[in-house]
Amino acid sequence: MTLDTQISCLAAPVSGLEIIEQINAGKIGPDEAFAGFADAYDSKEDTLSCFVSADYSKAAERAGNGPLRGLPVGIKDILETNDFPTRHGSPIYANHVPLGDASAVALARKAGGAIVGKTVTTEFAYFTPRGTKNPWNPEYSPGGSSSGSAAGVAAGMFPYAIGSQTGGSVIRPASYCGVAGYKPTYGLIPTQGAKPFSHSLDTLGVFAATVPDCAFFASMLTERELESPQAPTPPVIGFCPTSQWEHVSEEMRDAMDTAMEKARAAGATVVEHDLPSIFMRAVEAHSVIQNYEAVRALAWEWANHRDKLSHKLVETLEESETISPESYDAARRVAKAARLALSGVFQNVDVLLTPSSEGHAPKDLASTGTPTFNKLWTLMGTPCVNVPGLFATNGMPLGVQIVGAAMTDRQTLQASAWLEKALAE
Repeated sequence: MTLDTQISCLAAPVSGLEIIEQINAGKIGPDEAFAGFADAYDSKEDTLSCFVSADYSKAAERAGNGPLRGLPVGIKDILETNDFPTRHGSPIYANHVPLGDASAVALARKAGGAIVGKTVTTEFAYFTPRGTKNPWNPEYSPGGSSSGSAAGVAAGMFPYAIGSQTGGSVIRPASYCGVAGYKPTYGLIPTQGAKPFSHSLDTLGVFAATVPDCAFFASMLTERELESPQAPTPPVIGFCPTSQWEHVSEEMRDAMDTAMEKARAAGATVVEHDLPSIFMRAVEAHSVIQNYEAVRALAWEWANHRDKLSHKLVETLEESETISPESYDAARRVAKAARLALSGVFQNVDVLLTPSSEGHAPKDLASTGTPTFNKLWTLMGTPCVNVPGLFATNGMPLGVQIVGAAMTDRQTLQASAWLEKALAE
């Protein structure tokens, strides 16, 4: 870690599971635990800008006494909340206060989470940043579009957060901010009450300090058992560079080598695993599907408030209007063929290992990076986990991505937790 990064580092992610264990054992009170996160918010928010709006005092009063034990939860500001405005990262919705909560928000409250505020999102969860900075070094991007959710967990302002991914908006910011991020199988966390951008791709996910924390929190939002009660066994891992490997930075290549070496040393079988050629076409199909659906999802905004949209989004929507229904249908057929081929990919491996991003976060607050290694897996609807624990020479985090077959979320999280522990050792 460089001296510059040491001086400016505000990263201090906190495991909610560890705090809950201390609360349940009577070692710390819920109020004291909550106050620690509130203190982090008070001391770091002005520098990092993780929130659009926040109120820790009000959240503490509303929190229930469920499994989350009243701990703070950050909510990406594309999900409706009845006690905070929902702005979608756009001035069009500056004063929009919904009548009720999005389903995922309601489930977080039901589990005893304290909804402390709305975290910064890029405009309509697309590419235009809204000012959040990376806690590891505020000169660097936190990624996007779930900028505030990832950065707030990394800064220790809340132990759990909800984000969304249409391209790479959970896995990439988790990688950049050095926290665990989990994008479930498509549809596992309900999206009702979340602003759509591409209905075939939009997937809600979670951020936390560790993979087991993600599994615990996601269990609350899905009402499924995603945690692993038994000690994970060494998995069979398929190293999957994908057709995008040429875009990987040298430091990410080194990180992948380190991850494979440590996995083998801990007992895993790691084999190189290529994808059938249909997956190259699927990468291209993602953008066609996303953009065709986006111009329709934002039809009202496009027709009535075009002047309030960013230049980048206007440019994208103008291009999207030229996509024909025939091109969209053809892209969907490619996606379907690739999903059918995916079953063969997992015949001889438990999970795939691939980069979470091209490299570390860009030193550019006008950029959220690119979803190079994320779009394919979002299109496939498979569970993906960013496993933190590796770093570039400048001290910025590097994450590696574990991908599982659709509806194998528990096993994918188990393998990811196993790798996280191997990297730590």
